[in-house]
Amino acid sequence: MIGNRITHRTADGVRIPGTWRHAFICNGGTYFLTDLFIYADGLVDCWELVTLDEFEKKLRSGWVATSLPDGGSASAHHLGWWTFREPDSWLTPELLLAEVRDTIDELNGRPDSTGRCLAAVDVFLAERTEENRSAARAAYLAIPETVRHYALGDMDRKDHPLRVLVAGPGGRLPGMPDEEVSQEEYDEAVAYFEERDRWRAEAPSRVPADGAVESFAPAVKLYHSYPQRALEHPDKRALRNDYPAAITLDGATYPSVAHAYWALSVADPEARASVVAAESGAKARALAAKAPRREGWDRTRTAVMARLLRAKYEQHPDLAEVLLATGDATVLYDDADSGFWGDNGGRGRNWTGRLLELVRSELPAAQVGMA
Repeated sequence: MIGNRITHRTADGVRIPGTWRHAFICNGGTYFLTDLFIYADGLVDCWELVTLDEFEKKLRSGWVATSLPDGGSASAHHLGWWTFREPDSWLTPELLLAEVRDTIDELNGRPDSTGRCLAAVDVFLAERTEENRSAARAAYLAIPETVRHYALGDMDRKDHPLRVLVAGPGGRLPGMPDEEVSQEEYDEAVAYFEERDRWRAEAPSRVPADGAVESFAPAVKLYHSYPQRALEHPDKRALRNDYPAAITLDGATYPSVAHAYWALSVADPEARASVVAAESGAKARALAAKAPRREGWDRTRTAVMARLLRAKYEQHPDLAEVLLATGDATVLYDDADSGFWGDNGGRGRNWTGRLLELVRSELPAAQVGMA
C-alpha cells in the first residue's frame, strides 16, 4: 500500500512515480534495515535498480530477506547494531513479491489484487451463481495474506464479511477450515455488502454537514503591480497592499496599507511621519528600512497586518467586493522583498495571502451581523 510514502526518480527526463517500504537486505552475513523503493515502471531499488524478475531472484536467494535467523547480526546504517533474539516475520518471498506487484498496479492506477477481488464480488452479487462465487473466492485468495484484513477498509469487521461471502452457506472460511458458515451468518454478510453498495452509490452526492471540502474557485495570484493611482474600475490589483486606498486607524490616516504597516513598524515618531508622507508603498518600505524597528515588531507584525487589512476592506466597500469576488480561492501574494509576506513561487510563507483569505471570510459574516 502506498499511503503517504510518495517519491519518484527521473529516467530520460521522465518523472517515474514511486513509493517505499522497509526491508532487510542480507549482505556479507549482516542484515541491514533499509528502504525498498518501488517504481511505476516495474523497477525496484534494493541497493540497485532491478526488474521484477531480478527482484524475485534476490528474494529467493535471501539477498532481500524475509526470514531472520536467531543470533543474526543486524544494522540500521549509522543508527545502531543489534542481534536477533527469537525473531518473528510473517513475510515470505511469495508474500513480499505479491505485495510489490500490488504496489506497482496501484502506482499505475490499475486495480490491485484487492480491487480485482472486490470487482469479482460485485459480479457475484449481481448474479449469484456458484461459478461467480468460486471466481470471487479465487480472487480473495490471490490477495496477499498480509493485507487481506484491509480489503474492505473496515477496521471493525476487517475482512470477515468478505470471507463469509466467498465461502457461502455451509462452506468453510478461508484460513479457518474448522469453521462452517451458517445461513444466518451468510445472510448478514450479504446484507453488509448490500448496505456497502448503497453507501458507495450515495457517496458522490453526499455533502458534509459543514459544507464542501474542496474550493470551487481557482487559485488567485496577486502579482507585483506597483499602482500609482486608484483605478476607476478596481480589479485584483486593488488587493495589493500598496494600492492607494487610504485607511484611518486610531485617528491617523495612511495613503495605503503598505504605508500604515511600515509607519507602524518604526520606533521614531519623526521617521514614522516621513514614511506616511512617502510617494508610494515601495518608498515607504525603503524609508522604514533605514529606521530602527519597534521592539517586538517581529512578534506583533502579523496581528498588525490583519488589523490593517480589516480596516481597508471595511472602509472601502468597492474593494471588499473585489476581494469577495475571488470566492474561496487560495490567494497567492507576490512579495519579492519578503519570504514571510509573499508566496514567491511556493518558497515563501504567503502570510499576506493567508490574511486576505481570513478577512474575506469575515466580510460575509459582518454583512449578516455575525461578526
